[in-house]
Amino acid sequence: MLEENLRYYFGIAGVSIAERAEAIRWGRYFEWPMVILALWIPVQWYFESKGFVPPFLVSFLNWSVWLVFVVETSLMTMLVREKWRYLRSNWMNIVVITLGFPPIWVVVPWAVSLRLLRLIVLAGVMFRMTRMVRIVLKKNRLGTTLLSAGLVVIISGVFVAALDPGIKDPVDGIWWALVTITTVGYGDVVPTSIGGRIFGGILIIIGIGLFALLTANFSAVLIGEEVSEMEKEEGRVLKKLEEIDQRLARLEKVLKPLDKGR
Repeated sequence: MLEENLRYYFGIAGVSIAERAEAIRWGRYFEWPMVILALWIPVQWYFESKGFVPPFLVSFLNWSVWLVFVVETSLMTMLVREKWRYLRSNWMNIVVITLGFPPIWVVVPWAVSLRLLRLIVLAGVMFRMTRMVRIVLKKNRLGTTLLSAGLVVIISGVFVAALDPGIKDPVDGIWWALVTITTVGYGDVVPTSIGGRIFGGILIIIGIGLFALLTANFSAVLIGEEVSEMEKEEGRVLKKLEEIDQRLARLEKVLKPLDKGR
């Protein structure tokens, strides 16, 4: 209940389980495209900040990212039964669509500062990723869980390398993300800009939850093996008890006529 309330207040509630089956199904279809988008956003940010992407391609990519959110929000709004409730519980999408409208980056004179609004886009997508990680963890698939955690580290590392001048390249960025998520905090690589520190704060919050989930998943795997052995042993004991019960029943059947003959 608490988790649902938090997702509602942060505007990332998604499709309610009480909605029609078609809406829930399409909500699941959009999960992986949003993960792909989360992988792409920091890559685009890095290449763009280094001047590796021509202006016309930057414009095309900005429109493409924006349109993905527009298509997802529009389609899901049409499919759900309670449209106003869906929009109210997913207000983050409206913020991303409104503030991430591509012409704003060009027309507004202080567009450079507006580029920080991409943090909202990335935060929304990363929330979706952590939701998928929680689903994976519930199914106790450790390999997929570790892969998801690795993707979060790589995405965050590439993104902060493009965002913060104090982090020279993606390698240092990935190292910083790994140290941050595991709560080690060596301090050899640190963000120096306001945007980098804001993103660092977001990553710390995500990292605490993700690291706790990984620890819980490892524990579940180890405990699961012990529980499996205990269940097997319990099965063997129950089988023996059943055999003893059957023998006693047969013995009682044999002794009953003798008891009547006395």
